[in-house]
Amino acid sequence: MICVRRVYEPRSPQDGKRYLVERLWPRGMRKEALELDGWLKELAPSDTLRRWFQHDPAKWEEFKRRYYAELEHRSEHWLPLLQEAQAGTVTLLYSARDTQHNNAIALKEFLEQRLK
Repeated sequence: MICVRRVYEPRSPQDGKRYLVERLWPRGMRKEALELDGWLKELAPSDTLRRWFQHDPAKWEEFKRRYYAELEHRSEHWLPLLQEAQAGTVTLLYSARDTQHNNAIALKEFLEQRLK
């Protein structure tokens, strides 16, 4: 199972393993406060894509298309995460204010497509 949670929300007992999927460390967060199992920078969108998107909902579908294309070339980074999701709960952590249009939501969809 794959869950998504904002880094500023408190940890939940249902989170399972927690992974930060951002390229940049979240503002104002101490590393100890997140209780991470890992920081998967390699699964974040490229800087170019991140800057282009700027969390603009109008660009969401195109962002996902481009992000998925990037992920297809990085299977060595997401396959272990997919295997963990098959074995138990995995929570993807993100810092964006937009809870519906962010890379963690897109990554969750990408991984769930591969779980089927």
